[in-house]
Amino acid sequence: MSNFRTLDDLDDITGKVALVRVDLNLPMKDGSATDVTRVEAVKPTILELADKGAKVLLLAHYGRPKGQRHSTMSTSFVQGDVEKVLGKEIMFIPEVMGPVVEQSIGILGNGDIGLLDNVRFWPGEEANDPDFAKGIAAHGDFYVNDAFSASHRAHASTEGLAHHLPSYAGRAMEAELKALDAALGNPEQPVAAVVGGAKVSTKLDVLENLVGKVQHLIIGGGMANTFLAAKGVDVGKSLCEHDLTDTASRIMDEADHAGCTVHLPYDVVVAKEFAANPASLRTCNVHEVADDEMILDVGPLATEALGDVLKTCRTLVWNGPMGAFETEPFDAATVALAKTAAALTQDGSLISVAGGGDTVAALAHAGVKDDFTFVSTAGGAFLEWMEGKDLPGVAALAA
Repeated sequence: MSNFRTLDDLDDITGKVALVRVDLNLPMKDGSATDVTRVEAVKPTILELADKGAKVLLLAHYGRPKGQRHSTMSTSFVQGDVEKVLGKEIMFIPEVMGPVVEQSIGILGNGDIGLLDNVRFWPGEEANDPDFAKGIAAHGDFYVNDAFSASHRAHASTEGLAHHLPSYAGRAMEAELKALDAALGNPEQPVAAVVGGAKVSTKLDVLENLVGKVQHLIIGGGMANTFLAAKGVDVGKSLCEHDLTDTASRIMDEADHAGCTVHLPYDVVVAKEFAANPASLRTCNVHEVADDEMILDVGPLATEALGDVLKTCRTLVWNGPMGAFETEPFDAATVALAKTAAALTQDGSLISVAGGGDTVAALAHAGVKDDFTFVSTAGGAFLEWMEGKDLPGVAALAA
């Protein structure tokens, strides 16, 4: 990661207007948020700027209004939840630029916070229209991006603004970038990557990137079945992308050349039907899967061996579960491996970075979400980073 400025680089900001991009795209039910993790993440940045006397204007999107105003997608819907988390009243401003914003800034005192309406109500946002970015920038003295989860999109509020104002990474963004750098940018070796999930097709670019960067690639979930099939294993009626077996073989060859060991399960948990604790449940060697059985988790012997692999590593990147973890007992491998990784992290012998929606849910289910070095709540942005892609919102912050 190239150098980027943080809030530590800001001098006296009393009375200055801070345009702060945050992610307030919260899951809502009956008019209030069911999860405020994203607000908790940006709270330190918002309060630090307010405490230093800046007038803080929050920029965020909510839903996908496609450049049109929708009464049901106004950021005013999340105002109450944001106020609760911050412990401060905030002013809702129904525009993102123009006289209404100008007047509102005049009313705000130093240290006050304003919430602008949904930036995606204007087509210039997703088009990254320079004039639109310039119009928003006209109201600010500096720009802070604290929305890593939106940084894989080159939009006006995530990328464009950085070209018009002095730009800084907020505290959540700073923590995210430091963790990601420690995981793949400049990691302590050996590095292990756990990649799970249902389909190889959604993680192809991730796997291609990782084989050249890690020493151990642990493949779980439905993806592992495609790799097993590529090695000639009969996976019965397991979820498997048979049309991608050649691709899987190529990735294994590339790993060989790069000195990366690919770990696939050698014992598996199978059943004839996908249900909680089915009668047909059994554990067997991968070569003993019957035609009418499906692989639903990694077996206990392979899970223990994978734990031993982690003990030899200094860094771990994790994306995706090992099995169908939402249904017991197919959560066993995910939980066991997550607990091993957490214990090694707490011992100080492993730097563990995890991300992606399913992954966060799986680690929370295992009760170890707080024991990893860093857990990213970003979905798409975390995946694109694992694919080795430049994230426009991050690149724009480079000093």
